[in-house]
Amino acid sequence: MSKLEQIEKSVAELSPEELKAFAAWFEALQADMWDRQFEADAKVGRLDKLAEQALADHCTGRTRPL
Repeated sequence: MSKLEQIEKSVAELSPEELKAFAAWFEALQADMWDRQFEADAKVGRLDKLAEQALADHCTGRTRPL
């Protein structure tokens, strides 16, 4: 049995309360991982083109107030 299969089996056996707690933990884990990846991408300039395009669009009036 693979590690993933073991995890799936364990999760399937959780009580409703445990599953709710696990889901909250997993959601927080994913959010943290996304934040770290976003910060790493920003640090090495992977988002620079997007930022430049957004600023150019704003300067040319192609945006609207929220």
